Amino acid sequence: MAYNAIQDNVYNYYLTAYTPKNAGKYDAHKRSELRSLYNSMIKLNKESPLYMIANRRESAQFAVGLKENARGLHMELASLGGNLDSKELLERKVAYSSNEDLVTASFIGDMSASSLVPELDIEVQALASGQMNLGNFLSNDSRISLPPDTYSFDISINDMNYEFQFTIRDGETNRNIQDRLGRLINNSHIGLRAEIIDGEEGTSSLRIESEATGLRPGRDKLFSISDENTSKSSGMVSYLGLDYVSRNASNAAFTINGEAREAYSNKFTLDKSYEIQLQGVSPEENGVASIGLKADYEALADNVAQLAGSYNSFLSAVDQFKVSQSSSGKLKGEMSWITALYKDNLSRIGLNVQEDGSIDVDRNTLSTAIHSGDADDKFQVVKNFTQQIFRKTNQISLNPMRYVDKTVVAYKNPGHNLPTPYVSSNYIGMLFNYYC
Repeated sequence: MAYNAIQDNVYNYYLTAYTPKNAGKYDAHKRSELRSLYNSMIKLNKESPLYMIANRRESAQFAVGLKENARGLHMELASLGGNLDSKELLERKVAYSSNEDLVTASFIGDMSASSLVPELDIEVQALASGQMNLGNFLSNDSRISLPPDTYSFDISINDMNYEFQFTIRDGETNRNIQDRLGRLINNSHIGLRAEIIDGEEGTSSLRIESEATGLRPGRDKLFSISDENTSKSSGMVSYLGLDYVSRNASNAAFTINGEAREAYSNKFTLDKSYEIQLQGVSPEENGVASIGLKADYEALADNVAQLAGSYNSFLSAVDQFKVSQSSSGKLKGEMSWITALYKDNLSRIGLNVQEDGSIDVDRNTLSTAIHSGDADDKFQVVKNFTQQIFRKTNQISLNPMRYVDKTVVAYKNPGHNLPTPYVSSNYIGMLFNYYC
């Protein structure tokens, strides 16, 4: 069990460092799906030969990145069909905004009830903002006035307290300390961003801003910084001015069909139908954005374009490793084989397969195909192609080690090897990480 935990932590380290996780609603799995996932892992472990991995660090980065990019494409395809088992891919409804500089929208509701989704008029009075603390502007090249010692200060955020410790050495300048503290805060990943702001006459300040926005009832701050009850020497907070709040957090203010509303964030859902992202404040004239659902043919065109874009992004991610991982060419070949099966029929509807395997969308041809009398027959090829890619991303996510450079040491005795569910394998950390 300890080894499993180590593999899980190693996986999550590479995931955070190289391929940040973006969880979606399709990351929640049923018990039967997890059972199937586990059984697949056991089967892989049973049949997998013993091998040695070349360039272990690069290989680990490639395997994790490949799995996550395949999972990302898998989720994109799932969203186009509404659920992971959907056979009606590319039927997703698409929301529109009449003014995307003001508001953008996406449809997240039930496709079967899309006829009941209302149109909305949104006017934005203010965007939600985070808290900002701006430190004192100090001379970059001047030595820090505090004596050399180990200092610490506390940051309270989201009902959690974090203590930061650091050492001031003899001869360090104000800019040295600001840079070090900025990196310390950014690398802690506690929901704050630190940045050095250059001032006049060779001065600089440490600015700290919250990633969260808005204020819940009963709160006047999103975070606070102090060193009054810290474990090491104090004085750094007042010297740098870290506790000065230059901008308080505020909520978004807007109206929907004339009714005043507030939100803690600039991104929120409405009536379980729309996901709204506020982009700017309404001008005095033409300050209303209308939100609704696009016509079916427009939605289909956007979905097809999104499919092509997601597929191309996946191929680009694989290409990044073609020098360090020669086996990645095997995956590129498998993907090219799939596109070759549908190349001619895809080109008839405006999806042109390029020499590098990517798909270029001809919007004019695509529009003509959508409005043709036999559109259903023409677009069957898109559904077939999507389902093939859908299944392929499942295989890649399950076993990215298939495409990692390695040397096989020994094959298992075929037909006589037994499953070993309690023996750790390369697949444990990959299949059972913290969001499965």
